[in-house]
Amino acid sequence: MVGLKNVTINEPFFQGHFPEHPVMPGVLLVEALAQVGVVLLLSGDQARSSKLVYFSGIDKCRFRQPVVPGDQLRIEVTVLKQRGRYFKMRGRALVEGNVAVEAELSCSVVDRP
Repeated sequence: MVGLKNVTINEPFFQGHFPEHPVMPGVLLVEALAQVGVVLLLSGDQARSSKLVYFSGIDKCRFRQPVVPGDQLRIEVTVLKQRGRYFKMRGRALVEGNVAVEAELSCSVVDRP
């Protein structure tokens, strides 16, 4: 699954991270990987509105280069392993073909209460 994110200076987090040198926070980069992962897991499920995805782990996370206003993230996520409702995925976000962040994400897909 591939997602695209255009990073613009008007994102509210750039006001404080960092005012003189805007850099997209790492936690938001990992969140972008996770969101594309959810789309990957639920896109083919007709009952997706009755599901929740609980993230349970982040492994091998590495930040390779800063992401700044004007960059376009190409977010790629694949499933590494599935066991029942448990999934392990590998994600990476690239800027102009260079890896900005990569990580392995673990999660469970459960029915909504």
